[in-house]
Amino acid sequence: MIDLAQAQTKPAFWDDIQTIKQYDKLFRPLSSPILFTGSSSIRIWDNMAEMFKDFRVLNRGIGGSVLKDLDLYVEDIIVPYKPKQLILYIGENDIPVAPNGDTVFAGFQRLYQHIRTILPEVPIAYISIKPSPSREKFMPIAVRANQLIQEFLKKEANTSFIDIYPLMLDKEGHPRPELFREDMLHMKPAGYEIWYQKIKPYLLK
Repeated sequence: MIDLAQAQTKPAFWDDIQTIKQYDKLFRPLSSPILFTGSSSIRIWDNMAEMFKDFRVLNRGIGGSVLKDLDLYVEDIIVPYKPKQLILYIGENDIPVAPNGDTVFAGFQRLYQHIRTILPEVPIAYISIKPSPSREKFMPIAVRANQLIQEFLKKEANTSFIDIYPLMLDKEGHPRPELFREDMLHMKPAGYEIWYQKIKPYLLK
């Protein structure tokens, strides 16, 4: 948790986090939910609760966030909810500036270890970085990062790797534009339907 009094300037997404905290004071969130967090693909999943109506899900995504942002706010955006299960989608915004997938993986490891030091037993599921058409040139970085994260999680207790990547490719191995909005980055309902079908079996009742 950040002490703003000791900081020279507000860190990224500081105001967003404070807004979430104020909202939680007014409208008490679910206790021990299945907590979804990460970047905008989570943040703008507006009908998540409706789609996963048989589960106690809570959406606390931060649009535009990268791995180090979520790492910075673990105590603010994850820990207070005492999640029954944690579902992460984070890392896609890292790939345009990362030199390689190994760098993205290193960021994931730091985030994962931070969470594990505080929540050693909570089940964690990571949704693979998706193949967005607007970032097709960075796909090799995404593929490498996904591979390393998947291999890492195989060795970790109470973890899952939810691989949505191949489901969002056409027969030629290119991202499917029909699944995306005009920006070719954020998804249409058809994209979220693929995510829903893939994620649902991993959720705890």
